[in-house]
Amino acid sequence: MASFLIKDVRIFDGENTIENGSVLVENGKISKVSNSPIEHHGTTFSKPGHTLLPGLIDVHIHADSGNPVALPQSLRFGVTTACDMHNEFYNIEKLRKQIEGGDCADLKTTSFAATIEMGWPMPVVLAHHDTPEVRAEIATWPRLDTPESGRQYVQDRLKDKVDYIKLMHESGTILGQKFNKPSLELQRAIIDEAHKHGLRAIAHATCLADTLEILGCGVDGLAHCFVDQSPTEELITAYKKNGSHCNPTLATMGSATTEGQKMQEKYAHDPRVQHLIGEEERGRMCACMSFAKETGKVEYAYEAVRQLKKAGVPVLAGSDAASPAVGTAWGLTMHQELAIFVKECGFTPSEALHAATMLPAQRFNFHDRGQIKEGLLADLVLVEGNPLEDIDHTLDLRAVWKGGELCSAYKGQV
Repeated sequence: MASFLIKDVRIFDGENTIENGSVLVENGKISKVSNSPIEHHGTTFSKPGHTLLPGLIDVHIHADSGNPVALPQSLRFGVTTACDMHNEFYNIEKLRKQIEGGDCADLKTTSFAATIEMGWPMPVVLAHHDTPEVRAEIATWPRLDTPESGRQYVQDRLKDKVDYIKLMHESGTILGQKFNKPSLELQRAIIDEAHKHGLRAIAHATCLADTLEILGCGVDGLAHCFVDQSPTEELITAYKKNGSHCNPTLATMGSATTEGQKMQEKYAHDPRVQHLIGEEERGRMCACMSFAKETGKVEYAYEAVRQLKKAGVPVLAGSDAASPAVGTAWGLTMHQELAIFVKECGFTPSEALHAATMLPAQRFNFHDRGQIKEGLLADLVLVEGNPLEDIDHTLDLRAVWKGGELCSAYKGQV
């Protein structure tokens, strides 16, 4: 595997900044980081006026049906690690095989989420895509009903070599419907069993009441922020009780309420990214899911995130990009999410980038990535300009490396 040096570049290591430094990559890993010159006689890139970032970690995607676009497109946009939050195991195997061919973001997974009979997301999936193929996929999902079945579910996921456990805690409030929801006894059993095996437990919830319930069960993090009402004083207490984090998926919640459509269109048609995204994916990003158009306001989520941040609750960046769902695009929506953090939720650009790199690696125990640090994977993103001053520069992409390998979209351009 080739070695190379990047010099004369601003380095954001996931937490701190070196204004003019050098990074040496050898055998797919970062071998040296310095604020002074590094001696190297091989391939060298001198990049004044550029910023080197750790590869972005998107803590929430769905590569539905093992969609072969998801991981390559994520990588082109600087996402070097993508966390799938519910997928059939045979699709996970398909994606893992695709990764072996290179030019893909790495995949972390829960495989099947902890689903129950006609609980989230079964009714919604069937309402939109009731085909024999979809019913065949749903037939493979867990149908948990007792604490014992929940514990067995976790043990089964260990055989799939999963990286975390995903729970579903959705009453249907935000959709104006009523869905079957797992009992708290079942949820506690799943969380307890996950913790016994050293796995983080992450939960879906989209209304405040469901959020408070599942936080009370001891979950490690939430995979959305609610949009049904303003945050209450209970929220901070509930998050802090067990040191839980929030991945608010604000861009997706804006698609749910339709308030984010103009921003989605802006990113989908940004002239800087047209060569990185296909026409179908661009079109999907411009549409809205709209399921909370009558019942929610994205400002409720923005305000909740402001309060969580102020209280010191960890807030992570993740897109919930999926297909055939609309309103998002793999990789690109992460840049929209970072902009929302800065423009709506009181983050500095460096805090937003921390939430997409070092912080998720720490929260999910991904010890080999998330920082530009000696010994870690050479997952790197080079952008022109200074995104630490203007977060918009994250889309001025000039190179992406995964494990020291340059993404093919940037070959001959660095």
